[in-house]
Amino acid sequence: MTVLRVGHTPDRFSATATYFNGSRSSAATVALTIDEDTQSLVGLVQDGTEIHWPLTDIRQAPDQAGGDQMVLQLCDDPVQRLVLSDFELAQRLPNRKKRPKITKRGPLIGWAMAAVASVGLIIFVLVPAMANQLARFIPPEGERALGEVTLQQIRTALDQTGLNPVPVCSSPEGLAALEKMEERLQSALPETQSLHVSILDHEMINAFALPGNYIVFFRGLIEKAETPDEVAAVFAHEIGHVVSRDPTRHTLRSAGSLGVLGLLFGDFAGGAAVLLLAERLIEAQYSQEAEADADVFAHSVLVDAKIAPEALATMFERFRDMGGEASPFVAHFLSHPSLGDRIQAARDATPPGFEALPILSAQEWRALQNICD
Repeated sequence: MTVLRVGHTPDRFSATATYFNGSRSSAATVALTIDEDTQSLVGLVQDGTEIHWPLTDIRQAPDQAGGDQMVLQLCDDPVQRLVLSDFELAQRLPNRKKRPKITKRGPLIGWAMAAVASVGLIIFVLVPAMANQLARFIPPEGERALGEVTLQQIRTALDQTGLNPVPVCSSPEGLAALEKMEERLQSALPETQSLHVSILDHEMINAFALPGNYIVFFRGLIEKAETPDEVAAVFAHEIGHVVSRDPTRHTLRSAGSLGVLGLLFGDFAGGAAVLLLAERLIEAQYSQEAEADADVFAHSVLVDAKIAPEALATMFERFRDMGGEASPFVAHFLSHPSLGDRIQAARDATPPGFEALPILSAQEWRALQNICD
């Protein structure tokens, strides 16, 4: 049984703590007591500074390194700290573990929206503008080196085993047929292009252009095409992108965007960046204007090469009917709402009574389809 003596009062709280005022890196020692009248924690710092913290406004900081000390802060002051080992004070702090209210939400939301808008401005406006300007000053040698490195990265990224890059198809008969198709298209170009054409041994239904006049086909597209004219139509379309230097601008834009995101969210300089860049280049979706210009270029080249431009329309229609099964090549074209107009434009580009000349013989076409064997 506890015996209370008349006239006895509990001892006043007193403790010594380490005080950080938030403006100096050095700590100071402070003697703490509780003012019962104002229900405040008061103390006198060694330099003569007085602190006066209402008990209801004191919170325990969330960044506790261990259980041997208690770090306290004011709910409306993010920098001042008190560090003490006397846990007796915790019983006198009614809101010690209560999260402080967020004040001035409006400015906080405004700054957050401004930050998001700034990132969007950089990625969607400034980076493309800078890429367009920079593309004009890259010498041909630098562009070819960029295309060669990018192609190697894509081959490595597409390898499922992680051991070897996706092989480049090299059947002599198939390469001869591909070269014959290129010569036919080159003869119709306004200016001869030094093209580097490759077919990768991969089932993806796709074709794309890279900086430095690189044009890449996948085996899947060659196998899905029903006529050599359809492959030639895709070929002419990609040549249009090469002539307009769309791949260089797109590569610079993709690399710039990934760089900005890397600065914001972490290191994008490693393997993740390579995979992301490779994916974005394979699924390159240029602007609708760039796609329309490449189509118009292809129509003109195909007519001059005695190949019906409607082969491009036939290819569009077949892959549109295939839907999602042909991703990402189909997604590349379906991403543009004017696909129906592009199909019609390809048909309208074929002159009435146009007589096409075979671009490959039946034997050469079989050799091209089997170029990866």
